[in-house]
Amino acid sequence: MRASLDESRELHHLALRLSAEELPPGWEPIPSSAHTRVASNNARRVYYKEFLPRSPLDRLKALLRGSRASRARQHCDALLLAGINAPANLAWGKLPGGREYLFSRAVEGDDVTTWLGTLLPAGESWARASRWQLLEALGMFIGRVHATGFIHGDLRPGNVLAEHRAERYLFSLIDNERTVQKLPPPGRMLLRNLMQLNMLPPRILSRTDRMRFFTAWRRQMRDLDTIEAKLLAAEAYNWAMQRLYDKGQL
Repeated sequence: MRASLDESRELHHLALRLSAEELPPGWEPIPSSAHTRVASNNARRVYYKEFLPRSPLDRLKALLRGSRASRARQHCDALLLAGINAPANLAWGKLPGGREYLFSRAVEGDDVTTWLGTLLPAGESWARASRWQLLEALGMFIGRVHATGFIHGDLRPGNVLAEHRAERYLFSLIDNERTVQKLPPPGRMLLRNLMQLNMLPPRILSRTDRMRFFTAWRRQMRDLDTIEAKLLAAEAYNWAMQRLYDKGQL
């Protein structure tokens, strides 16, 4: 839900302070890329993201496609409208120097990397059934996202949050600046998303784990034929393993 006029004015004042690298009470910085400044207020469940200029080309892209802040806002709105959970926009605006900001409502949950690496560690018998449930639910969620035509710009496990509620896992997509919607979703873009989700080393995510996810994903993608689905699974896995090897993580 968008902020009221009074709250929008208050948030704009906060944005001016946060953009000056001042931390008002209750706000904490969050590590981010060199092209953003991010902070959160856990008590208010509010998340701040400032989009820093990257290059003159970035300004030209903004004229043609909309700014990074406006794209992030629009894509979150589109996901929510389709019934896919994402951060709800609260307020947005401009800052000196061509910068923009976006305040959003924080979504609940821990990222999938934390779930699989820490909360439900591989090899622990007590975590096995919950891991299986998480992976199957994740496959169904991402399959529904893709079947709806949405392709995330960076679908690494850290950009998918999971919350366990009422014996179910509920998921949200964050960092939606580069999310697009294309029907039917192009195979190359599906492949890249599946590769990104596979970017966890074998000590965290086994082949059996990956197949459990993929089987659930495949059930949602009814327009894919069997051969195409198998090729996507194999290519995504091989691409991810090569990238992990190149990064020295294998």
